[in-house]
Amino acid sequence: MKLVRFGAPGAERPGMIDADGIVRDLAGHVGDLDGRTLDPATLARLRSLPAASLPAAAPGSRLGPCVANVGKIVCVGLNYREHAVESRQAVPSEPVLFMKAPSCITGPNDGIQIPAGGTEVDWEVELGLVIGSTVRHVGEPDALRHVAGYCVFNDVSERAWQLKGTGQWVKGKSADSFGPLGPWLVTADEVPDPQRLHLWLSVNEERQQDSSTAHMIFPVATLLSFISRFMTLCPGDVVATGTPAGVALGRNPPRYLRAGDVVRCGVEGLGEQRSLVRAA
Repeated sequence: MKLVRFGAPGAERPGMIDADGIVRDLAGHVGDLDGRTLDPATLARLRSLPAASLPAAAPGSRLGPCVANVGKIVCVGLNYREHAVESRQAVPSEPVLFMKAPSCITGPNDGIQIPAGGTEVDWEVELGLVIGSTVRHVGEPDALRHVAGYCVFNDVSERAWQLKGTGQWVKGKSADSFGPLGPWLVTADEVPDPQRLHLWLSVNEERQQDSSTAHMIFPVATLLSFISRFMTLCPGDVVATGTPAGVALGRNPPRYLRAGDVVRCGVEGLGEQRSLVRAA
């Protein structure tokens, strides 16, 4: 099942994609797609609905972030060996965790804004996952049972803010528009193996990142088990699982995003984003 949120910013309605690719309105069956409605029972109820009988969204409706009211975004750094190497960092012996402010979340095609004072804005396509049930101290064999679904996430970063001066990753990761999320949330039952997904990103139609989740250092189940040792993951939380090689930071010299650039990225089976870069 592919779940979406559509409509104007701040007024999105819940929906699903039917077999013909039409967005169907779920507002008569669920208030929104967030931590209150991503539990297994609610997802099973939505899955049983005859999609073709639901009202169709207006053609060309904007797609918003595929999940609403995200409590926290937990991110994993350096989770692909080649990306650690290009970043001139040691390959980690355990997952590197950091956070992004949920206020950075935006729709999959809303665009990326270079923040005032930003000079080194970079891209990072990632497999994102959304928590469907509370996770505390979970073992790896049971970890994936807590995943409501998977989506595309672009961990946009301002590298000077992240790495220079006092550094601090959260500071360089949290500007408005730095978290394009979607286009849709594919429920976990349709992603039998999250470690076999192709992911890619291009800038102005030039391929920059091209890899597979098979190359993660720490797979999804390991990440969830590890994170849950240190914090509770709540329904509706987002986990970003790391980016492969090919970011601007790894180039010599780097070529960071500029106003007018077009960033496209996607994950196999999870859809595609298109972001126009604009100045502050």
